[in-house]
Amino acid sequence: MRVVVAEDHFLLRDGLVRLLGAFGHEVVAAVDNGAALLESLLAERPDVAIVDVRLPPDFADEGLRAALAARREVPALPVLLLSQYVEPLYARELLADGAGAVGYVLKDRVTDGAEFVRTIEQVAAGGTVMDPEVVSKLLARKIRDQRLGSLTAREREVLGLLAQGRSNAGVAESLVVTEKAVAKHIGNIFTKLGLYPGESDNRRVLAVLAYLEG
Repeated sequence: MRVVVAEDHFLLRDGLVRLLGAFGHEVVAAVDNGAALLESLLAERPDVAIVDVRLPPDFADEGLRAALAARREVPALPVLLLSQYVEPLYARELLADGAGAVGYVLKDRVTDGAEFVRTIEQVAAGGTVMDPEVVSKLLARKIRDQRLGSLTAREREVLGLLAQGRSNAGVAESLVVTEKAVAKHIGNIFTKLGLYPGESDNRRVLAVLAYLEG
């Protein structure tokens, strides 16, 4: 993979570059501010960008803003956000275009290099990965959407696991049920959310988006 890394702390940025290199991936740009990030994303068109949400000069949400601006120019550009904070708004903004290829991971929960690289590869391949803590916080929010309110407790549980980027097999393993049962739950979720098969079928992403906006 060709990767752009945006992280203002030198040690973390250098560590990411070394980690990716160890797994055979090429870091085509490693930057420390939002302006340089946007420039690099548009110039390099990487396979994936790893982006710290808060970058200089203001340490607000410059990383997120640069990533969103780049995705407007390069639709579905894969972006994995790194943050120290659980902020559902970041996840919702990333998912808003419904294109997928996004992730949101908390820095202090990254404890295994190989697993983290697999997460990056999943996002690069078009997947959607949300940190379990982000999903847990979203679960605690009041469900306002009537369609989401029609889901059973088990269906909401399945949808929460989909938001974490789990495959059908991963959901089945987590819930200790068969993949056939998971497929049935997912089918029910799609039906209740009004997500029917189409030529550009990305219903998992749309279901997760509905879940995050609930």
